[in-house]
Amino acid sequence: MDVANEVKQLRKVLEEHNYRYYVKDDPIISDYEYDQLMRRLIALEAEHPELLSPDSPTQRVGGAPVSAFAPVEHRVPLESLQDVFSMEELLAFDQRIKNTIPSPQYVIEPKVDGLSVALEYENGLLVRGATRGNGTIGEDVTENLKTIASIPLRLENAPSVLIVRGEVYMPHRVFETLNEQRELEGKPLFANPRNAAAGSLRQLNPKVAAERRLDIAVFNIQFAEGVSLATHMDSLDYLEQLHFKVIYHRLYQNIQEIAQAVEEMGEKRYDFAFEMDGAVIKLNNLSDRLQLGSTAKFPRWAAAYKYPPEEKPSKVTEIIVQVGRTGVLTPKAVVEPVRLAGTTVTNATLHNQDFISSKDIRVGDTVLLRKAGEIIPEVLSVLLEKRPEGTIPYLLPDICPVCGAPVHRDENGAAYRCTGAECPAQLARRVVHFASRDAMDVEGLGPAVAESLIEAGLIHSAGDLYNLRTEQVAALERMGQKSAENLIAAIEKSKQQDLSRLIYALGIRQVGQKAAKILAAQFQTLSNLEHADRNDLVSIHEIGPITADYMIEWFENEQSRHLLALLREAGVNETAAQKQPEQDMPFAGLTFVLTGTLEAYTRGEAKKAIEDLGGTVSGSVSKKTNYVIAGENPGSKQKKAQELGVSILTEAEFRQMLQEKKIG
Repeated sequence: MDVANEVKQLRKVLEEHNYRYYVKDDPIISDYEYDQLMRRLIALEAEHPELLSPDSPTQRVGGAPVSAFAPVEHRVPLESLQDVFSMEELLAFDQRIKNTIPSPQYVIEPKVDGLSVALEYENGLLVRGATRGNGTIGEDVTENLKTIASIPLRLENAPSVLIVRGEVYMPHRVFETLNEQRELEGKPLFANPRNAAAGSLRQLNPKVAAERRLDIAVFNIQFAEGVSLATHMDSLDYLEQLHFKVIYHRLYQNIQEIAQAVEEMGEKRYDFAFEMDGAVIKLNNLSDRLQLGSTAKFPRWAAAYKYPPEEKPSKVTEIIVQVGRTGVLTPKAVVEPVRLAGTTVTNATLHNQDFISSKDIRVGDTVLLRKAGEIIPEVLSVLLEKRPEGTIPYLLPDICPVCGAPVHRDENGAAYRCTGAECPAQLARRVVHFASRDAMDVEGLGPAVAESLIEAGLIHSAGDLYNLRTEQVAALERMGQKSAENLIAAIEKSKQQDLSRLIYALGIRQVGQKAAKILAAQFQTLSNLEHADRNDLVSIHEIGPITADYMIEWFENEQSRHLLALLREAGVNETAAQKQPEQDMPFAGLTFVLTGTLEAYTRGEAKKAIEDLGGTVSGSVSKKTNYVIAGENPGSKQKKAQELGVSILTEAEFRQMLQEKKIG
């Protein structure tokens, strides 16, 4: 078999396995066998780039980042649905239809709480994918949609032009895993799967979208050149034949059957893999739909029955406090078990002290519970008429319940936070931060490895990293000898990092990269910084009194002193790099702005190159900006620079400037 035919056959086989795995949930080969086929295809395409095509399964990892999403005018408007909230309103909807269609048949589908999109195919090839937008104009998110494995990139025996509509969603299990990861990395959590899906689909970097493992449920044909279909059920069957992942659907003969089906679907709505907030009822006959038409806002032939959120009372038996990976204390109400939104609830989040105080929630109270976004149980209100005598207001502790370190309230928020540098609850996040690229830059030490080291009992502090042995790391799951050797070498190499990186790695509140560099330059050694008093710190223009207080408190904390002792025992560098001669700092006093995608540098590499020569990198263009470095798809920053008369450099000009170490 020649290479071209082998590539063609591999693509066909891989897409068939994608379909069986992601759409039919019926894989017939192991993950290992699938990976071997994919590796072979990747290798062949790398050797023969002329054979690469946009519909190849290898292209699902995500293309190049974009600076913005182009507008797309929908060939057929993506209409919204009229909501109904009771059986009376549903029967009224049916009666309006019967005024024109005497014996209507209906199809019922779950209303997926996601992001509506249109997929456009020409001659079987996916050419465009767009968000709903306002129904008439959406955004081109084709590259991000290509990362969704259940969306076919090529169709067999498809019409010359086909446009289908579907709902992109994030499965429950993926949402939970994503939030766990974000908590570990100290990032804000997504409120619900819909927000997570929308945020993922609108990522400018498709590689990020690919990591989010989105899915889709296709529910409508918007346009099909030369295809004649009589009913909605026929159209869904046709979409299934084309290998789309089609929405769950059933046909019913009258509104009485539909009413019963709506109630049954409501009882089972938590069994679906996606968030659903209602049931969609559609007229089945397509010619009847044309006869009914649409209002200015909605089609007359469809409605969405919205389920009310379920609320139930339960008694608070205890209030416990958990410490999150960012150190925030989160109070939880332990309640008597109650069935709510498909699961048995035994506790409910109380958010923070302000939330508890505003609702005056006490141990012994009977409270009304609801699942926020159908996910997290929360307290709606206290049933004061059921409050027993002798209850007292609840206050969060002033010391961490995990490590005993002092707890402080955020100066600009409601969160109470543990200050312990080695608090076990925060250990994973602190280790990941310590080892991150902008801190000690320990390559290979990400969240998964940090968790494995902690679970194995090998580290109890970031300082313990320097006591690890190769054989200990190699024994961890999914590591191996070579990976262990590389990690130990990276940890050893990190001992030589500059003092500014070490200060940033310590994770002192409000001490970011910029402040760490200023402090390192000012104090030159970690010991000098450690023994600086408040006046020494606030005398530095960029260090405010709140930051100074955080630093003093951090260095006085027993856990911090233990961490520093471990680092010193390991021989970690505590001294700032000597200032370079003035002739080696040609960018001193100059401000640069980066925009667009650079080919030879990551943003971090370009920023470091500028700062190493004394320059400053800003995130926005102003009159004080000296140079804007414009890569591919530069966006609005280049336009702003032109308006202000700021010098704009191409990547080639920037590279030459770095090589020559001179301006102009």
